[in-house]
Amino acid sequence: MISVSDDGKSAYDSDSKLSPEAEAEDSFHSDFTVSQAGRARVFDLARRANYFEGEIDSKKKNLASTGTKTLTYKDGQKNTRASYNYSPVAAVEELTAFFQALSTTLEFGHRLDYYLRYQKLALDEELKKMEEMSNSHQLEEISAVAPVLQKILDDPTVINVVRARAQRLLQAPATRNK
Repeated sequence: MISVSDDGKSAYDSDSKLSPEAEAEDSFHSDFTVSQAGRARVFDLARRANYFEGEIDSKKKNLASTGTKTLTYKDGQKNTRASYNYSPVAAVEELTAFFQALSTTLEFGHRLDYYLRYQKLALDEELKKMEEMSNSHQLEEISAVAPVLQKILDDPTVINVVRARAQRLLQAPATRNK
């Protein structure tokens, strides 16, 4: 679950596994700040999606199920919530893609933090994947995981190639306009 407030304060909660090989799910919570550009994008898309009022699901039966997603909007006047598998509303799909890319970024941060503490040799492969996804615009708000990237960069026990990858990611744009 991702929540974003209008001042940028944000939270992420996940019960995913650290790796496909892991036997148990690992609860994970992260507080972070979404960039001004990211906030503007989220709230503009919510507005363009009519704050999720009305029907946003396509209701088509012949679509693959990609899992039920729920969007909620709450302010002083509105409190709306809508669940969907696939939405024909372009703003809903764009917002979904943003949140999915943000989730991917935060999950990278979670794994990097774990690997830094317990499995430093796994950092190179993980950062390589993260860098590839960043370069192909599949991640959002890399600044949300800046603290762990900075810890990797500052750790003299981490090999230089890994530290260089962390530094490049720290210099990546916070959010991408698609």
